[in-house]
Amino acid sequence: MPTAEQQAKSVLKLQDPDKTKTHLAMADVKPSLLLKGENPRLIDEWQMAPVLWDAVRNAVDERGEEGLFILTGSTTVDESMIMHSGTGRISRMVMYPMSLYESKESNGRISLSGSI
Repeated sequence: MPTAEQQAKSVLKLQDPDKTKTHLAMADVKPSLLLKGENPRLIDEWQMAPVLWDAVRNAVDERGEEGLFILTGSTTVDESMIMHSGTGRISRMVMYPMSLYESKESNGRISLSGSI
């Protein structure tokens, strides 16, 4: 299970092929509806609908709470589609792939840092 999903209490996956068109249409009409769900709400591949960034910023301003949303994405976003930087409301974190030890595909006995 991915790290973000472990922390989330509700999940919206924009890349779900059965729902992508519906999600994107909703983002165009009323993006705040996509934010509804138990918090923290994970919005995966949010960059497919950049307006969600501003919707999240607005929701954070209105609710005045921390830890409401987790935005994840595997590609870059067209920042010209975002009206606000998110400063003071949104923190960015770069995630790196897990090591084989972290994913439990290795027992960690052999290490490049260990002596031979």
